[in-house]
Amino acid sequence: MLRPHLAVVLVSGGMDSSVTAAIAATEYEPALMHVSYGQRTQARELRAFGAIADYLKAKHRLVISMDHLRLIGGSSLTDRRLPVPPADLTRADIPNSYVPFRNANLLSAAVSWAEVLGARAVYLGAVEEDSSGYPDCRASFVEAFSHAVREGTRPGSGISIVTPLIHMTKARIVKKGLALGVPFESTWSCYSREDVACGTCDSCCLRYRAFAEAGIPDPIPYHTIPAVS
Repeated sequence: MLRPHLAVVLVSGGMDSSVTAAIAATEYEPALMHVSYGQRTQARELRAFGAIADYLKAKHRLVISMDHLRLIGGSSLTDRRLPVPPADLTRADIPNSYVPFRNANLLSAAVSWAEVLGARAVYLGAVEEDSSGYPDCRASFVEAFSHAVREGTRPGSGISIVTPLIHMTKARIVKKGLALGVPFESTWSCYSREDVACGTCDSCCLRYRAFAEAGIPDPIPYHTIPAVS
């Protein structure tokens, strides 16, 4: 049964996915999905997901495991033998924090759930312009995956992939989240720590710089204040 008022939203618990969930909630009843894949901050991200789901009063919540991404490895987020690299917001190459083809795995699961629920949209908080350069955060990837969804789901499913932040800067995302009342103090972006944000990974520095550029203090604690300009 089609339920066009529903949309599945992938929520890691980070800044981008939380703002994406809030945007989706302005148009749909959100069905929130969280994926644990053996990432270093798995427990802290799950807490953040719960907080965002509670904030949005989401009736539909699903937490799944993709432990195969940990077993495959190849990323410092899933393999503790690889150190998380220090932030370099000017690098041209892809850092080892990239989890190979992660968004394709996540989107596949989200589309499966959307097809079961009868939802008409899947929201993903991918950001192309102001991110670490991950290839599965590009608009061209989303377009290609959307074609696969059209070809590989039931006729009439009509599931679209929606990426409302894809061309936004991080500072603009902060401002959008504040306008929507996103509880940023409950979100988590750090790649390596669960007690306080490390302040030295790409994700911490991108987040901290975004709040600084938006003229607003970041409400989460940092072990080391990120050095950003």
